[in-house]
Parts: sequence; structure tokens; C-alpha cells
Amino acid sequence: MDATPTGGLFPGGLEPGPAVPASPALPAAPPRLRSPDRKQVLLRPCALEDLIGQDHDARIVWDVVGRWDLGRFLERVKARGESPGRAAIDPRLGVALWLFAYTRGVSNGRELGRLCREHDAFRWLCGGVSVNYHTLNDFRVDHRQALDGLLTQMIAALISQDLVKVHRISTDGTRVRAGAGRSSFKARDALERHLEAARAHVAAMNRQADDPTMGLKRKKAAERAARQRAERIEKAMDELAKVEAAKAAQKDKPSKHRPAKASTTDPEARQMRMPGGGTAPAYNVQFAVANEGRAVVAVGVTNAGSDVHEATPMREQAGGRAGLAVEEQLVDGGYIGLAAVDEAAAAGTTLYAPVPKPKKKEADPHAPKKTDTPAVAEWRRRMGTEAAKELYKERAATVETVNGECKTYRGLTQVLVRGIEKVKCVALWSALAYNLVHFGRQLLA
Repeated sequence: MDATPTGGLFPGGLEPGPAVPASPALPAAPPRLRSPDRKQVLLRPCALEDLIGQDHDARIVWDVVGRWDLGRFLERVKARGESPGRAAIDPRLGVALWLFAYTRGVSNGRELGRLCREHDAFRWLCGGVSVNYHTLNDFRVDHRQALDGLLTQMIAALISQDLVKVHRISTDGTRVRAGAGRSSFKARDALERHLEAARAHVAAMNRQADDPTMGLKRKKAAERAARQRAERIEKAMDELAKVEAAKAAQKDKPSKHRPAKASTTDPEARQMRMPGGGTAPAYNVQFAVANEGRAVVAVGVTNAGSDVHEATPMREQAGGRAGLAVEEQLVDGGYIGLAAVDEAAAAGTTLYAPVPKPKKKEADPHAPKKTDTPAVAEWRRRMGTEAAKELYKERAATVETVNGECKTYRGLTQVLVRGIEKVKCVALWSALAYNLVHFGRQLLA
């Protein structure tokens, strides 16, 4: 008999078979994980030379430094021949460590000391030489003249390879926050009280020299700290006299009638108006940058809040390093005093700077005045031309970008060293690192 379709899910009369009973649920298995086992012993022979690749930036820094004359660093080394004393750190190592650190945005001795222990690139540079942050910090600020010479050597190499030309430079200053606190600035009467207390403290520390309960090392540290504080306050008194003289020379404005103050922790720092608004203890760091090549060719540091007297020394420094005359210099309005225009003209340099707006709105700012010298009159006429205005745009594209990079990535956010000389060392490291980042590979070509 033929099967009759049932009309179910399976046509042709075929019905599904009996249901298969489901298997009972299995218990959940534990997850398989790979967990660290730090007790296992590794047999991994490795030379320091194998820590970094052959094209690593640390090798570039090391090779560039190896081409420089570091003789001026060796002049201060006391450990010589068989004389007693611990051997000094190799200046090539010190220079390479700090330069590589600044290219990585590291400008702190403690952090650099940690990296020398833990980071492969810094360990490769050290090559088994142990360094601590005291040694590193001292090396960074003890060789200002030698660092200045390194920048000259670098500029000479860049010029010889036609990577940089200094016939046209741009100059700009940037205010860098100092390590001193606002509350450390005191007026004369407060400084005199602090100085009296500091001298009394020094005398008390000297009397403790015979105290048998204190260790020798602790006594020496206490005496040194007391003596250094007294010396800083004495220095602050000297700097206060300079501030008072500067205020006396000012025109009659509200700041002239405020009491003169100096810092007890960093006497050479000054209260300055900062880019973000307000005032803070700061230094004025000056850079001159070659428009062709964009290398830093001059570095300066002052504690003056104005740039008006800095155009000439920065131009002379750049020309001296290169051994060539600076034909054109671009500066902003803060550098302009009529004397600066005359000095540039006398040196054979064409100065490009904005002309101040006249007090009378209808007056033409580019029209020479009766009292102008020939150089000043020519400057006014020059800055009214379209060619000068177009050329002046290069300043923002050169030195201002260098200032921004150095403040953001090359250690000039805030300087924690004290005094103009040490701050200039920091500025030189920053400039050298900037040039090395942009020209390191070309210098080895």
C-alpha cells in the first residue's frame, strides 16, 4: 500500500523519528591562563652591545659626540696619573647621556639616574659605568664654557656641510619659569632680618663642632647648609640693589612705586610677566635661529623682563660662532629701540622689525620723523614695503617654533637650577639637543 502524505513538516509521508534525549550538562571547565612565573631561571647571555639596534638614536648621539673636541671638559678633571682620587666620568659619556636625555624630554638628574639603571638605551650608553644623580647634576651645570664650545663646533659642522646658513637669522626670547617660589621674594627689611638670622644660625652650627653626640658627616652637612643659606641671602641683598636701581630708572608707572624684592632661594631670578598671564619668578632665555636650516645658532639668558637690549649681542654671538657676518636679522617689537636700529646698520645688518604704532591714529607709522637718524628713517620706510612684510613672516616659522619645541620637549618648561650661569647651561643643552634631533644623521653623513 502506498504511503499517504501526512502534510506534516516532511512531505512524502516521512515523519521525524523519536527524539534523542539530550546529554546531561557538563560542569564548566576552568579557564586556561598564562600567568607570570618570575622564579624561573633564564640562561640568556647578552652583551651590552646587543641591547639596542644598530640604527638606534643612542648610537647616533654617541657617534656625533665622538667627533667633537671635548678637551675643555678635561681641564677640570683632578684625578690624573697615579694621584689619589676617584676617576672622573668620561666627558663623552656625560655629554652623550645628557644630550640623549634632552632629546627624550628628560631634564632631571634623578630621572636620568633611574634610566641609566633600567632603560636599555641609557644602559648601553653607560657601558657598565655607574653614575648617580649627584654626578649627573654636577656635570650638567659645571661646564658652561665647554658647552658653549660644543655649540660652536656643531654650527661649524652644519655650515661646512651647507645644511645651515647664517646670513639671515631670527631672534626671540621666551620666559622660562624659575625654581624659586613667589614667597621667596622679600623686601629689604625682611631680607635684613633673614640675613641676621642666617648668620646667627651659621654661628650656632660652628659651635656644634665640639658636640660629641653629632656625627662628623651630619655636622658638616648642617654647617654647609647654614653657610649656603647665608650666602644666598647676601647675594639677594646685592641683587636687591640692582632691582632698586632699575626701578629708579623706570618711567613713572605703577610698578615703580612697588617695593623692590629679591629671592632668598634664587637671587638672580626676577618676577616677570608670563605668556599664560600673571607674573612668576623666571629667566629670559634668548635663541637666535638660522632661517635657512632652522638650527639654533646663538643662546643667551638674562633676568631682564625686556628684550630691548638683546638684538645686538645675539647677532654678534651668531656671527662669531659661524665666522660670518649676519646680513639680515628678524626680531619682534620687544627688541626695538632706536639705538638697536642704529647698531644694526653700523654692523652692516638689515633689521626687520615691526614699526610701533604712532600715538596719532591718522599718522603714517612708516613715514620718517624729523628726529630720526638715517638708519631709523630707512628702517621705517623698509617695513612699509610688501617685500619686507613678506620676509618678516619667516620669523614666526623659525624661532617661534624652536622656542615652542624647546619649552615643550627639550627641558625648558621650568628650570630648577639657580643663577644665570647654570640656567644658560640648561639652555645650551636644550639647544644642542634640538639641533641634534634635526641634524644628527646628516652630521654623520
